[in-house]
Amino acid sequence: MSRGGVVRVLLFALGLSLGILFATRRSCAQTVPEAQSVPTVDSALSMMKSAAYAGFPGGEPPVMDNQILWGFLFDELEGRTNGTENEFRWDGQGWVGTDMNKLWLKSEGFVEHGVMTDGDTEALYDRPIPFLRYFDAQAGVRYDLDSNPGRTWGAIGVQGMAPYFFQFEPTFYFSDHGRVAGKINASYDIRITQRLIAQPQIELNFYNKRDQARGIGSGLSELDTGLRIRYEITRKFAPYIGFAYNQSCGQTGMIVRSEGGIVHDPRFIFGTRIWY
Repeated sequence: MSRGGVVRVLLFALGLSLGILFATRRSCAQTVPEAQSVPTVDSALSMMKSAAYAGFPGGEPPVMDNQILWGFLFDELEGRTNGTENEFRWDGQGWVGTDMNKLWLKSEGFVEHGVMTDGDTEALYDRPIPFLRYFDAQAGVRYDLDSNPGRTWGAIGVQGMAPYFFQFEPTFYFSDHGRVAGKINASYDIRITQRLIAQPQIELNFYNKRDQARGIGSGLSELDTGLRIRYEITRKFAPYIGFAYNQSCGQTGMIVRSEGGIVHDPRFIFGTRIWY
């Protein structure tokens, strides 16, 4: 091929290449939208936050509220009888405060033959424990208020829900003259149906020193346990029946026996559970 022919072939190839390049760029301009902005770090975080909180009202995360709320629960408002002896027992607690700071008031005791026995009232400051889920720390005072000589105690304890949904409430008490006491309260709800619930419960009381005036010995002084079967007419109102067993233990049992009291005391119970 002559030199002129080679030049014509090269020019033809160059023109064909330029035509293909121009056609390709034109096709891309028609199919690809105008240049889109590359997301910044802030916009990416904003999109992730919106997706994470999409399930919350208004798309905002929940926040701790300083609104003052309150509630109360009488877990036991019941009569107890063994056929010849009757008594009334109450056990209730209430609280007022915010999500993080609450004041708890607790009270329990017995009334028999018109006389209040084994009664105490507590006022406690309550705050959630950050590293212990479902438990609150509580600290305050307890006063034994009944027909026996009164006693004032400092109180430190925790209250909440243990694994497997056990309600668990251990409290440590201290007073003057080196007096130390402890209480452990635990219960568990067994749902037979949506409204019919069986609740086993136990309370243990301990003292390190004998207190003859109040009829208390050292060591484990009292065991109060029972099984209550309640029917929730509403979630806030539930009558129940059941069986309770109270035992005065150790030195306390000896004191009760010497005074003509009942050491082993099984009783049929009936009452109402109320909360609001």
